[in-house]
Amino acid sequence: MLYNFLYPLHTDYSWLNVFRYITFRTIMAAVTAFAIMVIAAPYFINWLKKKQIGQVVRQDGPESHFSKQGVPTMGGVLILFAMTLSSLLWTDLTNGLVWLLMGISLFFGLIGSVDDLKKIRKGNSRGLTAREKLLLQVFGASMVGLYLIVHPEYDGALSLPFFKGIRPDLGWWYIPFAVMIIVGASNAVNLTDGLDGLAAGPVIITGAVYLIFSYVAGNAVVSGYLQIPFVQGAGEVAVFCGTLVGACLGFLWFNAYPAQIFMGDAGSLSLGGTVGAVAIITKQEILLAIVGGIFVMEALSVILQVGYFKISGGKRIFLMAPFHHHFEKKGWVEPKVVIRFWIISVILGLIALATLKLR
Repeated sequence: MLYNFLYPLHTDYSWLNVFRYITFRTIMAAVTAFAIMVIAAPYFINWLKKKQIGQVVRQDGPESHFSKQGVPTMGGVLILFAMTLSSLLWTDLTNGLVWLLMGISLFFGLIGSVDDLKKIRKGNSRGLTAREKLLLQVFGASMVGLYLIVHPEYDGALSLPFFKGIRPDLGWWYIPFAVMIIVGASNAVNLTDGLDGLAAGPVIITGAVYLIFSYVAGNAVVSGYLQIPFVQGAGEVAVFCGTLVGACLGFLWFNAYPAQIFMGDAGSLSLGGTVGAVAIITKQEILLAIVGGIFVMEALSVILQVGYFKISGGKRIFLMAPFHHHFEKKGWVEPKVVIRFWIISVILGLIALATLKLR
């Protein structure tokens, strides 16, 4: 909004020329989203307490989590508000990719919000059924895949990290592939969101890495030099990623141990779906498995645990799944698990950035 209203005036006021720079608007978008979170969160937390919108703790979880019962949840609603408002202020609103990302983040946030509210009303950990949730996620993700595959500047070719000359073309099969990436990322972040600050940290790192890739992909000269796919308009995706990073940093201020608020499914499903959509839009789909390795590990731990439990007649690979609970059962205190997972996420983010040159 600021870009669309103020930049046209740069011919009369030269200082407004700063709005043409994606780097400036990305920084300001992140700062704005962070400020919104820090200012609004205390009021939002108090409102949630008055409405008794609190966390419902599963009874089969670690005993140390029982104290989290009733802590305000659905902080994802505020994250989405900060992201959306900052995006409206700092992005070029004529860019369709920005609207696509805002749409998918809000749609997945709506799914998560309904799920959260059902859990709170029932007073247990059961919200939407797995079938209901999956069908809604697949529908939303399909819209992203369909939008991109019919767009004249997109194709079904994949970009493989470390391999510059190999780009397999999936054609129309790219749509179910996009659905798998977005839905998989959404549910993986949801599974990771089990400790104070555990999901927010890796989401910030993932968002920051894709911010860089978005900026590079949107610059024809730089993308050509680094031999990654050029994506028309991807520069504005970098600004959107700035809002994601800023909003999650602001949320982490209150979600750090001991958490004053949880993001709930409203946050985890929407943030996961958003980073999945960003990966698709920037044509760096496979890279998400590297930079989001923590999410992959958490999801795989659940799949392996459930599968092995069934075929072995009740035996387990981990003491408890998702993976972070395994370390809690081994005696690690919650902050140690979180910080070490963050460290791994930083290392994976650096490896992902290294693929810019290692091609």
